[in-house]
Amino acid sequence: MPSLFADVISTFMGVDKATDPKATDAEVVVSGVPFDLACSGRAGTRMGPNAIRQATANLIWEGKRWPWDFALEERLRVCDAGNLDYAYGEPESLVDNLENHANRWLSAGKKMLTLGGDHYISLPLLRAHAREHGPVALIHFDAHTDTYEQGTRFDHGTIFHHALKEGLVVPEHSLQIGIRTSYDRHNHPYEVLDADWVNDNGPKAVLEKIRARVGHHPAYVSLDIDGLDPAFAPGTGTPVCGGMSTDLLLKVVRGLVGMDLVGMDVVEVNPAYDHGDITSLAAATLGLEFLYVLAASKRY
Repeated sequence: MPSLFADVISTFMGVDKATDPKATDAEVVVSGVPFDLACSGRAGTRMGPNAIRQATANLIWEGKRWPWDFALEERLRVCDAGNLDYAYGEPESLVDNLENHANRWLSAGKKMLTLGGDHYISLPLLRAHAREHGPVALIHFDAHTDTYEQGTRFDHGTIFHHALKEGLVVPEHSLQIGIRTSYDRHNHPYEVLDADWVNDNGPKAVLEKIRARVGHHPAYVSLDIDGLDPAFAPGTGTPVCGGMSTDLLLKVVRGLVGMDLVGMDVVEVNPAYDHGDITSLAAATLGLEFLYVLAASKRY
């Protein structure tokens, strides 16, 4: 048992480590990006990837995870590439290294689950995914739209503005879910399901909107943990009250089975402000559910 626990500490769900895409038969790679130089709130999300991995110690014992009728390893091969190396304090180094890292794995036919880090990491990840798949549909869970134009070059609040300008996403197939901060409602490129609507209408209605909007387009999922209400995820840099519950968001993620999902990131976990590791556990659970969705979608 101690050796198993040590594996869980170092990799997501204790999966094998792998650094060479050509040397593993894994279908999905988990990567950590310990970066928080683009955050506008409380720093500390560089500690997120390791905290999320450690939280999987609470998930690994279950075998066939409820409510699924199979164990993940029966249908999906997953590896963990560890944390991205870059020159700390130099955002340019992060951008170049992350794009190159993602290009290597995607060009080898793998899918990616990436653990942040602040939300800025989604921009180089989207560049790599768009290079491999063409412009993607964006399924974005967050309290903020992250489409602000007035930010600096490296800013976790401007990423989806730049993604649109660079042609990385298809706005007519994209939507943002759980938003509860200000944005230009009359000149906004993405469909928004705000937090009030989501909480009032529930996961079934949210999934109907997602499927109608995304259709069969290749889709990238970006999940900022502050999309959850601070009652469920206090450990984040920019908490906003009035968000989704963990139960609601899990039901939405599970409902994505059968869609053409090409990748996912889970970002903005800040362990320094967490309580009882509940934010890390929520992030780990949501990431694990995404892997189960990929496994279940292999039937389609």
